[in-house]
Amino acid sequence: MAGPVDTGRAYRWLLLIAGVVGLIGSTVLTLDEIKLLKNPNYVPSCSINPVISCGSVMKSAQAHVFGFPNPLLGLACFAVVATVAVVVLSGAELPGWIWLGLQAGTLFGAGFITWLMDQTLYSIGALCPYCIAVWLATIALFWYTLLHNIRHGVLPAPAWARAFAGSWYHWVVPALWYFVIAMLILNRFWYYWRTLI
Repeated sequence: MAGPVDTGRAYRWLLLIAGVVGLIGSTVLTLDEIKLLKNPNYVPSCSINPVISCGSVMKSAQAHVFGFPNPLLGLACFAVVATVAVVVLSGAELPGWIWLGLQAGTLFGAGFITWLMDQTLYSIGALCPYCIAVWLATIALFWYTLLHNIRHGVLPAPAWARAFAGSWYHWVVPALWYFVIAMLILNRFWYYWRTLI
């Protein structure tokens, strides 16, 4: 689809909010990573206890998958999302290829954060609150970009998918996704959470 694609007001604001949340999380993580490189004994502000420990996550091999700190990827990608949000909030209608590009980026992001969740929970054994904020923003971006693209015909879809994309209960999927993440976190670190009760 090459023509301009209109966007709904709620989706435009979601793009901006998720883009800014992701950008803030990536910025804080990048700054902490720089401090950690300068001083290996630096303790990030979000290293609170044995479970909520950004330092443990930052020092892992998984935090540098592509040879550089993962938050640098977040800085670039969420900056693009925030820019697209500002453009569409100004009233511009963007061509379909931009929405396809955003779909591809959010699909990659959703896959990447799913792998990072698995690594965080079952290999690293620590949580990073800023990483979790990035996970939540990425999930929302992926899901609502998918719905937007189905609704506007950017992605071909059967009638039932278009009807679901336009329904009021589309929020159930990300809500269930977030619920599963919360349950996995609760289960994985139950040995620690129960000491706080």
